[in-house]
Amino acid sequence: MQNTLFVLLDGLEDDPNPALGGKKPYEVAKMPFLHRIAPHQMWTTGRGYTQLFLNEFFTGHPPATARAALEAQGLGMDLSRGRMAFRLSPAFIDGKTVRWAYGVDDRVSDITDCINSNLYLLDDHAPQIKFFVHGRAVITMDCPSDPPQTPAPPQDAPYVPVPGALGDLILKVAEDLDGLTVYPWGCGRMGEVFPPFPCIKNMTAVSDSPTALGVAATLGHKIHLVPELDDRFPIARRALRDGHVFLHMDEVDEYSHERDYRKKIAVLEHIDELMSEYFDDVPNVMYFVDHGTSCVTGQHLVVDTPFWTSKPVFKDGEHVVLRNVVPKYLEGSA
Repeated sequence: MQNTLFVLLDGLEDDPNPALGGKKPYEVAKMPFLHRIAPHQMWTTGRGYTQLFLNEFFTGHPPATARAALEAQGLGMDLSRGRMAFRLSPAFIDGKTVRWAYGVDDRVSDITDCINSNLYLLDDHAPQIKFFVHGRAVITMDCPSDPPQTPAPPQDAPYVPVPGALGDLILKVAEDLDGLTVYPWGCGRMGEVFPPFPCIKNMTAVSDSPTALGVAATLGHKIHLVPELDDRFPIARRALRDGHVFLHMDEVDEYSHERDYRKKIAVLEHIDELMSEYFDDVPNVMYFVDHGTSCVTGQHLVVDTPFWTSKPVFKDGEHVVLRNVVPKYLEGSA
């Protein structure tokens, strides 16, 4: 099996943690399989968000498409002419501040039920909505105006009113749920799509994140939306027989936003066990990291990020330009 398995440990990089004696969670986590199967560690430049990193990683170019539009592609939604996409994330609003809501899985049914019961407010705009993990959603609708310029997570920010019927929906949900609602960001339409590197054209993406899947879908790759972490591994294993595979672990980032270093360590160790179970005989593996997410602050970190490879294509410890990582690795590991 000579195809390459690309494993994204989303948000792995971190701040030194006082509770861990100044170490980072991934420095404490026991991951013997990673260090055995991919013993060569290098560095590259992280980006602020996953889609910014992945576009450059797989095409050599930063994206020209709004995040919400990429996610709509990953969810198979209607983005025909005149329609705009809005990423909706749970948040508390009070008229002054947007406080992004993590760890509200016990309120997901409240959020989805309330939005669905009030979706009639958007009837004039032919809305289409799809929910995914943790109460998040993407909505597409007819919208001739420019996208609203709203703040993005994870950092809390001043509240920016959302105009029109979508703003009415957001406020109605907040009224019904004591300030908890969904708030749009990354809004926009499809832009120019850059082709993938020729060496990576045949690939399957497996993730719970429409962000990652949206990037893959725009590049013409096969995609599988798989909410449960454990379920992604057998699907990725089967897909690896037919081409390269991109396997995404969004949970690493999620637990960092919750500022729960224990969960982050536990999920890294569980991933390592699953990797050993399903991919022990795979000769070409690359683990990589898109950005840091701090278990101390819950914020993204735009820092250099590590990547590990099974074959010594680069010098250990080398800093590799982001756009060069994939083509140089595949050329050198062929």
